[in-house]
Amino acid sequence: MPAVRPSHLIERMPPARGRLTADAPIGPFTWFRVGGPAEVLFRPADEDDLASFLAALDPAVPVAVIGAGSNLIVRDGGVPGVVVRLARGFGTIAVEADGLIAGAAALDVTVAETAAAAGLEGLAFLSGIPGSVGGAVAMNAGAYGVEVKDVLDWAEVVTRDGARVRLEAAALAFAYRSARLPPGAVVTRARFRARPGDRATIAAEMARIRAAREATQPTRARTGGSTFKNPEGARAWELIDAAGCRGLRRGQAQVSEKHCNFLLNLGGATAAEIEGLGEEVRRRVHAATGVALEWEIRRIGIPAGGLAEVAR
Repeated sequence: MPAVRPSHLIERMPPARGRLTADAPIGPFTWFRVGGPAEVLFRPADEDDLASFLAALDPAVPVAVIGAGSNLIVRDGGVPGVVVRLARGFGTIAVEADGLIAGAAALDVTVAETAAAAGLEGLAFLSGIPGSVGGAVAMNAGAYGVEVKDVLDWAEVVTRDGARVRLEAAALAFAYRSARLPPGAVVTRARFRARPGDRATIAAEMARIRAAREATQPTRARTGGSTFKNPEGARAWELIDAAGCRGLRRGQAQVSEKHCNFLLNLGGATAAEIEGLGEEVRRRVHAATGVALEWEIRRIGIPAGGLAEVAR
């Protein structure tokens, strides 16, 4: 009697107008360019498609969301369940007199450039944040003394059960690199406050931020942005440097010599090498200073060797 072929998760997916792909490579979507496949990748056509899909999806199926992939490690064993990636239907930006509304897939730098072109000031800091609006809201991203919490009016989300909710900024309980979203919620768009300003002054501020990033960060490398949160009263890069980790390597992963709170893929690194290098940095910093660094980079999926490998 022939063996029964086990069904793939994709065969149990609800209907959708967007694209559903089985065993889809998602590492190439990340700035590190590493990691295993998504069991199912879902690219919704629009917010209605996302809401109806999540409403019908088995609650037992895990869901992860990825955006620009700039602050993300996808582990080598891939990501079980459904990975949602917002794309074209979520990238619009609408300019208003005192701010703008941006879709979750809109890049932060594009939001900053759109505001500048409209003569709106207060959002130039977004040009210094690699990533997209959804991630910026979810982690209260910040740069050059300003954070999302300082300019956000509201964010709209689709919850894990498919409900669409608008959350005022106060409801998000923003803290350093965190926001309190409903469990499993997907940010779909957000409104940022701004004010009319002088276009030349705004352009100069954007140029200053761009020059500062180029001078201090490995912007042209395969990296994941800032790796660890700054501990209270300290700077992560200074602690890493003091612990002798500048330039430290594991396989093809390296601590940046230009800015040592950045990890680099030198060209052939695995996710395990990058994450393992980060854990070695944490170990050395703790041994040298007593400070336990917290990851700022988000890590999803399972290692190639299974979940036990994460605890090593």
